[in-house]
Amino acid sequence: MNKILSGAIIDPTTELGEDLQIGHNAVVLSEAGAGRVTRVLDRVRIGANATVYPGVVLGEGASVLPGAVVKQSVPPLAIVDGNPATIVGYENTANFKPAPAHGGPRQAREPSSVKGVELFHFADIKDLRGNLTVGEFEKQIPFLPKRYFLVYGVPTAETRGEHAHIACHQFLIAVHGSVSVIADDGTQREEFVLDSNSRGLYLPPMTWGIQYRYSSDAVLLVFASDFYDPADYIRDYSDFLKAARK
Repeated sequence: MNKILSGAIIDPTTELGEDLQIGHNAVVLSEAGAGRVTRVLDRVRIGANATVYPGVVLGEGASVLPGAVVKQSVPPLAIVDGNPATIVGYENTANFKPAPAHGGPRQAREPSSVKGVELFHFADIKDLRGNLTVGEFEKQIPFLPKRYFLVYGVPTAETRGEHAHIACHQFLIAVHGSVSVIADDGTQREEFVLDSNSRGLYLPPMTWGIQYRYSSDAVLLVFASDFYDPADYIRDYSDFLKAARK
């Protein structure tokens, strides 16, 4: 059952899902005649005085905070705020908590609550001639890469990723600046902050990955176990959930 509070205005051509909450004086615009139908999928929350522009898709479980002005589509479970609205977080996502050191050295590999996902800490060697950090594939990182790519110059409002791989392994290092990464196995979701070039995040196959909150100077280095193959991608979150929960 949808809960629509007083003063909310919803264009009649808007496609509405189930279990929605739309706050006081929120406005949801849609222009079917111009081919810009707005879609609000299941379990979306729209706060009071928020405005949603025509043609936007609000993904399942997304939240629009009060007063936000949404001009672009919002991924599933994303939380958006501001004018124009940008992603400020994700629903049902825990922040990664390092294991207690108990007075000893930090673990070289720290498991997370997400199946197979690990945070790696590499040696950071300081020297007057210059610093060095190093990791070894197969010996430390559990695959041999066939491809790498760099992501940089990302506007802070943008989100990268939003997909899973069927067979490809990935390893992520922020070689400059900082990036927040969300890993999701279909049951557990956890957020990691990569802000050191001596720290890396391993994402095994069948992990939904999201990268956002790029600092203006961020450079993200990604190693992949396979060559690029469009057929290896799952780009729809609902399809991923079905595959992950089989």
